[in-house]
Amino acid sequence: MAEVTIDLLKELLVENCMVKVDPETIQADTPLFGPESIGLDSLDALQMAIAVEKQYGLAIGDPATARDALQSLGVLHGWITQRLAAQAS
Repeated sequence: MAEVTIDLLKELLVENCMVKVDPETIQADTPLFGPESIGLDSLDALQMAIAVEKQYGLAIGDPATARDALQSLGVLHGWITQRLAAQAS
């Protein structure tokens, strides 16, 4: 199973999105979208979905799933971990 850490997800975020804040300030519970967030937009969501699929082989197939999975890096970590565990069993 591929390793999933908040730091690795933060690297994916910085490499694939137009992050407008210092990456060091992004915590597991920092919102990625909306008010009080780091300011990502819908294009960034698409970029992250593609990056997650390339890195972990997991498709974020629809907007509702993306909205749920991409709330924060902590939520995304849980989403990925849960699906990888289900695949392994």
